[in-house]
Amino acid sequence: MAIVVILAGSWLGYRQLADSGCTGSIKLNVAAAPEIAPAVEQIAQKWTSSGAQVNGTCVAVGVNPINPATMAAAIAREHQVTLVGLGSAPTSVVTPDVWVPDSSTWLLRLKSEASGFVPTDGTSVAQSPIVVAMPEKVAEQAVGWPDKQLGWKDLLGKLMTSNTLRTGIVDPTRDAAGLAGLLALGQAAGDGPDAQAAKVGALRALAAGSSALRDDLLQKFPHSGEPNDVASSLSAAPLSEEDVVAFNAEGPPVKLAALYLNPMPPPLDYPYAVMPEVDLTKAAAATGLRQALQQTAFKNALATVGLRGPDGTVGSGFATPTGAPEATPAAKPAGDDAQGGRAAGGLDAGVLSQALGSWAAITLPGRALAVFDVSGSMLKTVPTANNLTRAEVTQRAAAQGLSLFDDRWAVGVWVFSTELDGKRPYKEVVPISPLTSARSQIQASIGRLTPKPNGATGLYDTALAAYKNVQDSWQAGRVNSVLLFTDGKNENADGISRDQLVTELKKLNDPKRPVRMVIIGIGNEVDRNELQAITDATSSGGVFIAPDPAKISEIFLQAISSRTGANR
Repeated sequence: MAIVVILAGSWLGYRQLADSGCTGSIKLNVAAAPEIAPAVEQIAQKWTSSGAQVNGTCVAVGVNPINPATMAAAIAREHQVTLVGLGSAPTSVVTPDVWVPDSSTWLLRLKSEASGFVPTDGTSVAQSPIVVAMPEKVAEQAVGWPDKQLGWKDLLGKLMTSNTLRTGIVDPTRDAAGLAGLLALGQAAGDGPDAQAAKVGALRALAAGSSALRDDLLQKFPHSGEPNDVASSLSAAPLSEEDVVAFNAEGPPVKLAALYLNPMPPPLDYPYAVMPEVDLTKAAAATGLRQALQQTAFKNALATVGLRGPDGTVGSGFATPTGAPEATPAAKPAGDDAQGGRAAGGLDAGVLSQALGSWAAITLPGRALAVFDVSGSMLKTVPTANNLTRAEVTQRAAAQGLSLFDDRWAVGVWVFSTELDGKRPYKEVVPISPLTSARSQIQASIGRLTPKPNGATGLYDTALAAYKNVQDSWQAGRVNSVLLFTDGKNENADGISRDQLVTELKKLNDPKRPVRMVIIGIGNEVDRNELQAITDATSSGGVFIAPDPAKISEIFLQAISSRTGANR
């Protein structure tokens, strides 16, 4: 049906332009987030009706409303990558000429997984601030809305101490507003051991009330003002201002309040992204349409669908929520453009990956064999980590990661150097076991990791054995992974060669039992090419290197979030 609509719209545009002195037809297909699509279509029709053309050729525009997660999955499929949390897009969904998702974080996530995805332009054409939505009565009683101004730290404190507030979130892997809320809460928690506990607690509270779709989450808010209904329903969730405006426009029995918390997170910025495959003629047409979307008429069209202009001001007819600022800060540019390494607001791929890694660890069931290098070089101190040893900073990172994994995970622990079990360079410490029964045992084993003085690095034999172990015990419905931590190159004269390892790994590849091989390099003595050769021989995974071992916790979360592989 969507294809028919696009073709019909394009043909209509062509007929309207046929009498304008232009010939032929450039058909520009635009995919836009559903909430902004009507406004884009309205301006596109006016633009084409006024005689839009490129070098004398008529321009016709078709606008297709589509969920950004669905389009992101389709683009990922085209580039043969996957994004964490996204399933497969229907085969009928194909890459458009222009994509207007609700957030430039989608572009950044795709670019971080697919090096060939290089869209152009990326200008923000609208925005919607990130708010915390609460039923009005709950907001009045719990936080003093609309008179009292709160910060994200205040909200985090209430989430951690209240027994009555029921929080929720739209899955951050599938929803940009959910991701923005997750980032804001994480930043509010800060750093340090106490902050880690706060983050984990907040994540678990949000995950308990999470929904895969925005509409499903909205249905969890109270349907009446009855005390029992309010007490058993959702109390708070990070959403966009547009979500609240649209919800209240339906005239629900219980309206939602929009809380604008400080500091305000980067808004949904609706980037205008021209896809990489677009030819020069279509690119020129796309530029013309974007220029039309930067006029006053479009700001007024945005107001009718609950969106602000990219500068944070509103057009005529905007239904301003109670307590909303007259204008919100303009969206900051995304890097240099859509090709940049940062999303609007200065967020970079690493920050997004860490947040998504935390979420994936808590919400996505998995099995992981954690394999730790205990060779002598792991005794080297790390000046940027108060002279802790490499082994100690690795232990801390692993312990923090383990605290994120919920009880649906199963984890095992191995160590490796040389001659740890007879001639074998590796040794099993804890077999892969459910965290429901083995969490304390695994935590204790991580705390007891002890490097072997003068021990070398039996990397190749260990990588092969670990891969076989996970594959032999493979379980459906879970991400089955090897997480291997090392700070050096293979040094094991009695072991197999790199060519033998690569050959064996390729033989073991089984599409019915995929295993992710993730290698986390610690320090500047690892051989990136060596590690890459190992992961490239498997069906999925990647190499993640922390040149500064003090940053290993961040790299670990990025590794967890990736579902395609990376080369950090």
